[in-house]
Amino acid sequence: MDIRVTVENGIDHCAMAHELHERLHVPITTEDRMRRRGLLKGALLLLLATAGPASALPPATGEPVLTVTGAIGNPNAGDKAVLDQALLEGLGMATIRTTTSWTDGVVEFTGPTVASVLDAVGASGATLHAVAVNDYAVDLDADELRRYGAILAMRQDGKQLSLRDKGPLWVVLPRDRHPELMDEANNSKWIWQLRSIEIR
Repeated sequence: MDIRVTVENGIDHCAMAHELHERLHVPITTEDRMRRRGLLKGALLLLLATAGPASALPPATGEPVLTVTGAIGNPNAGDKAVLDQALLEGLGMATIRTTTSWTDGVVEFTGPTVASVLDAVGASGATLHAVAVNDYAVDLDADELRRYGAILAMRQDGKQLSLRDKGPLWVVLPRDRHPELMDEANNSKWIWQLRSIEIR
């Protein structure tokens, strides 16, 4: 093998190349790894510290429509979350077109999804203990309501629901799209004149 050492102006270029190679290929030591982990951990803590809290639920300014208590992390009235019509509508309105056991033909229901209400109040429980104006109560599975995209209907065919019309809130499920919801057991989940929910 022919090895040549080039020297120009007193500079050993081979030696310089070797030194550069060594610097670029220094093995990563355990101490280096620990230092890098420390830097990453510090950056993460800084990010969490500056991210700020979740959006606070503003107080209701109109007549209360729904009160949510229990396992919630975002109350707006003491330990409760009180929602008026404006707050509920501000969560976004979804539409379900379906038949029901109490109406004729296909009806269009509009209102916020149950999921959006749960998220807004910071609900962490698995069960919704729903209570109507007449004190009828039913326990609902939070995951099931999320999975089916259930809504708290505020309007029926564009008309605001009143107490006479099973309002102001009526739990509605898309049963026409899910035949398994078309039985008596599931009919009990359609609580109307809803006034409060306790998250358990």
